[in-house]
Amino acid sequence: MAEPSPIALQAGRSAPLGAHVVDGGVNFAVFSQRAKRMELCVFDDDGRHERARCELPHVEDGVFAGVLPDAGPGLVYGYRAHGSWKPESGYRFNPHKLLLDPYAREIVGRFEWRSEHFAHASGHPDGARVLDTRDNAAFALKARVAAPDAPASRSPRQPRRALSELVLYELHVKGFTMTLPGIPDALRGTYAALAHPAAIAHLQRLGVTALSLLPVQTALDEQALRARGLTNYWGYNTLGFFCPDARYAHDRSPGGAIAEFRAMVATLQAAGFEVVLDVVYNHTAEGDEHGPTISFRGLDNASWYRLMADDRSRCDNASGCGNTLRLIHPRVTQFVLDSLRYWVEVMGVDGFRFDLAPALGRTRHGFDPTAPFWIALRQDPVLSQVHLIAEPWDCGHDGYQLGRLPGRFLEWNDRFRDAARGYWLGHDAGAQVGRSEFARRFTASSDLFHHGHRLPAASVNFVAAHDGRTLADVVTYREKHNLANGEHNRDGHSHEVCANFGSEGPSDHPQLVDTRRRVRRALLATVLLAQGTPMLCAGDEFGNSQRGNNNAYCQDNATGWLDWPAPREADDDIDFVAALIALRREDPLLRHARWFSPTPEAREPAIHWLRPDGDAMQVDDWHDAHAHAFACQLAADAASTPRWCIVFNPGAQPARFRLPHGPWRLAIDSSGTLDAGPTAQAADGALEVPSRALLLLRRAMHGDEPHSQESDR
Repeated sequence: MAEPSPIALQAGRSAPLGAHVVDGGVNFAVFSQRAKRMELCVFDDDGRHERARCELPHVEDGVFAGVLPDAGPGLVYGYRAHGSWKPESGYRFNPHKLLLDPYAREIVGRFEWRSEHFAHASGHPDGARVLDTRDNAAFALKARVAAPDAPASRSPRQPRRALSELVLYELHVKGFTMTLPGIPDALRGTYAALAHPAAIAHLQRLGVTALSLLPVQTALDEQALRARGLTNYWGYNTLGFFCPDARYAHDRSPGGAIAEFRAMVATLQAAGFEVVLDVVYNHTAEGDEHGPTISFRGLDNASWYRLMADDRSRCDNASGCGNTLRLIHPRVTQFVLDSLRYWVEVMGVDGFRFDLAPALGRTRHGFDPTAPFWIALRQDPVLSQVHLIAEPWDCGHDGYQLGRLPGRFLEWNDRFRDAARGYWLGHDAGAQVGRSEFARRFTASSDLFHHGHRLPAASVNFVAAHDGRTLADVVTYREKHNLANGEHNRDGHSHEVCANFGSEGPSDHPQLVDTRRRVRRALLATVLLAQGTPMLCAGDEFGNSQRGNNNAYCQDNATGWLDWPAPREADDDIDFVAALIALRREDPLLRHARWFSPTPEAREPAIHWLRPDGDAMQVDDWHDAHAHAFACQLAADAASTPRWCIVFNPGAQPARFRLPHGPWRLAIDSSGTLDAGPTAQAADGALEVPSRALLLLRRAMHGDEPHSQESDR
């Protein structure tokens, strides 16, 4: 191979970071606090041959910069960082390895697991401290200079939906669209497919308001997965933090993925949906200290990653994925904020769900809700206005931080998940949950979130998500069935609250099918009627199954994709979910945005808890381990008659309830056995509530007519 030609760069600007078209050329700026020299390497259009190389001439505050004259969009490039090779001190500079720009807008090439990508001599008997001098440029990923950013069609300052109106719907771009009826074959699994009328029709039918997309930033498949012939389907292994993953693009031309993603977001927003991205800023795809050198590690390992205090050759692993980004460094915080801002201002999204969020707030002393990243995020004029959702745990010491995320963050509430499942599955799951715990979670977990002016919406209520069993599998499988993952069934959560009701797996026994369906629908109703922010997992509305696999992260196949039912096969279940969402949308009392007071004043909305005999729940009733059925009534203010009644009967037998303040009309019966309309009450005012059922009743007025909607007071 011919030696690359030397080129001369002009002094450049240290901001903005990345490669940006300027008058007369392209400005390159890359951060490295500890590098001694930084070279820009220019390649041919397909990234196979290095054509030219030159040192970036300007260094300011740890940023190397230079302008390449007469260059423009489409230029393919990478970096080589020169510095010390002292792994024991955290220094891992190796100029033989081409490095990807962390700010790359497009990535050229396909990553292959080759030994040349390791800066150390992989497999050497002296371990990961021996320098590898082979050049990997021919196989390395490169960046392509993008055209100047155009702002998204939606202004980043445009007001977003009120938190009390959010109904989240978590989906995978490919998994949702791969077998969806009505999607053209050529589009299946792509951004364009999610914006197709067939996808939008289902989403509008449900009435959800915000789509929470599993990671769409460019990710790599781990070496171990590739060795097993599998892929990282979920995508929680990010490398390109500014790049929509080309795997989900129908248009594979330069710039095609960006244009297609932007068009998808704009189309979904025009149809009434907000778009939230699941983002992974807790670690990168480079793995632990034995992993490859692709970008961050080679640019400045000790700045980008948290290293072990007692051995700086090793990565701190709070992510459980080998490394942890070091967000206490101002340049790393800047990188994350720049990336987030790009997805809002240029790509048009409405918010983010942060994977393993406590890792972003780790300082030298552990998790800190006042860590620099949180402060910077909350004062950012763009990012402080978008939806912010946290997975409030990581894999490090003291990593479970539910209720402790700062400011406007909403948090995935796994305590709600486990309490709701335990209450409805009962002894069949071996985890009976009492009325006290269930009611606490149903009213937005005030023990966790009612502090620091936080609102009930901070509790993201769910009973199933991508990570774990689908809701259908929660009521169908007691054991994990993860053998297809190639880890001998050792992966995945081993203690999920779940039940099979006496028979493992699918069944055609009518009674068993009915029991499972009742419990599944009662759980869905619990999510959608509970105070807080509801989140559905795509496919749960029609009983999607992963055949008992509770960790389908590597199943890019029929197991991981939604198994869409035949037309009209699941209409009742889909319409049931849609009806619940519609009722929630129509009456603010069913999505009350403030905390219910135990002693409400005259004009405050009130919640009243009732025993099945119609009397108010007393202290002893909350702690009665043998009684589980109960009800609550919602009133627009403490001085008025309740207008909604929610009845819970998780038992295997019907239960008699006396419901004061009637007459009542049935709005929702999760069991599907009662007819909507005036309730059939006995002479003593009692109502027979079906087994394993949640009922929603509305007080009838004026000769049994539905009560008109009242505004929240």
